[in-house]
Amino acid sequence: MGQIEAFHDEPWLVQDKIWKGLISSASNTEWGKTYGFENINNHREYMERVPIQDYNSMKPFIERMMHGESDILWPGTINWFAKSSGTTEDRSKFIPVSKESLQDCHYKAGKDMYAIYYSLYPDANLVDGKSLVLGGSHQVSKFNKDCFYGDLSAVLLQNLPLWAEAKRTPSLSIALMDNWEKKIDEMARVVMHENVTNILGVPTWTIVLIRRLFELTGKDNLADIWPGLQLYVHGGVSFKPYDDLFKKLIRSDTMRYMETYNASEGFFGIQDSINSKDLLLMLDYGIFYEFIPVEDAHKEGARAYTLGEVVLDKQYALLISTNSGLWRYMLGDTIKFTSLNPYRISITGRTRHFINAFGEEVIVDNAEKAISAASQKLGCVVSDYTAAPIYFSEHGNGAHEWIIEFETEPENLDEFIDLLDGTLKEINSDYEAKRHLNMALRKPVVHKVNKGTFYKWMKSRGKLGGQHKVPRLSNDRKYVEEILSFLQA
Repeated sequence: MGQIEAFHDEPWLVQDKIWKGLISSASNTEWGKTYGFENINNHREYMERVPIQDYNSMKPFIERMMHGESDILWPGTINWFAKSSGTTEDRSKFIPVSKESLQDCHYKAGKDMYAIYYSLYPDANLVDGKSLVLGGSHQVSKFNKDCFYGDLSAVLLQNLPLWAEAKRTPSLSIALMDNWEKKIDEMARVVMHENVTNILGVPTWTIVLIRRLFELTGKDNLADIWPGLQLYVHGGVSFKPYDDLFKKLIRSDTMRYMETYNASEGFFGIQDSINSKDLLLMLDYGIFYEFIPVEDAHKEGARAYTLGEVVLDKQYALLISTNSGLWRYMLGDTIKFTSLNPYRISITGRTRHFINAFGEEVIVDNAEKAISAASQKLGCVVSDYTAAPIYFSEHGNGAHEWIIEFETEPENLDEFIDLLDGTLKEINSDYEAKRHLNMALRKPVVHKVNKGTFYKWMKSRGKLGGQHKVPRLSNDRKYVEEILSFLQA
């Protein structure tokens, strides 16, 4: 807590120290030499000299690191890479995870998370039981004898320090299984006999596991299976759609929830208040932050701002430079500051349209390719569409709900849905994992609407004109609900 209070008190000093450490560490790498790191004297010089990056621009360097080359983006050889859903060009992307990032970012965040929890709830007692950690959907695999990859949770589980491993359940042999149906069943059979006091994982798989526990035990309240359960730590997707469902699945006056903000690229925020879900921006994890006003995010030569220059309630796109060798990397998330003393944020969305209600990270490019593949195969033409999530409920798993207007309709809508779904599985590994055996995501629900529906809906909103576009994907149900209501009116 003393370290956390230090960046409360002197946030800019801490960030400046992080930045100097990153520049110094990487000055003899290929990247550092290219941009003259040893001659950069201040943040503004750094911003002017190093262009803004994304995964596509850094991919050639990352691929060389994956083949074992050293001193490319970060000193030494990187042995671990976190696999996550892809970009416009790739089904998956691979983010380098250095030893420094594991220790000084991800595992430090784990300690800070528990420290903050105990400071908020001095009566807490987590250590008498175990942490249930739901790993990801990708088993650890090898590029070569020295380089490994898996989704972030798999990488973290494989490298856990002893202090964390001793209090975790289930065993690695189960946690890293890649057959999710078998994994959930075996995990449930093991952990139902443990004294679990806290759970860490994305809501999607947590709900699937809870339902399997109910089937095995005949219970309908997780607090009856684990009386000592008191904390659920979640992150990665918005928790709002799951809030009510979790309160029905875990009926307990002592149950608490804690939001975090982490990704393959790093760990960024932890909820540090009982009364607010805003996230404390963690400033001492080997990450230097920059912020671009969201309206300028994709403009050439956009000006970025440091922590000391931001203002409240303005949406920013997040840029990070990290101790894994990502430099001025546009994460794709948008945030706004809700407090400047200390720096607290809320996540407002993505710089582009997407659906990520279940950790599937479907982007517009995925949707366009899936629509195109289904249309070409069946000889139909789609004129407009939008899609949104159907959230988990007591009665069923989630799904994606599509509203599609055809110029030329397919003869068989079910066949179109199958092709749409199948293509999304092919091009997005996270979507494929969530759709596996319908365990997290059911088959898409598609509404076929009459020609002119989207035009009339946009007109009713006063949104006609070239500058107004139909939102293709949304991470909430606002637009889908509006259109369905419009059709019934």
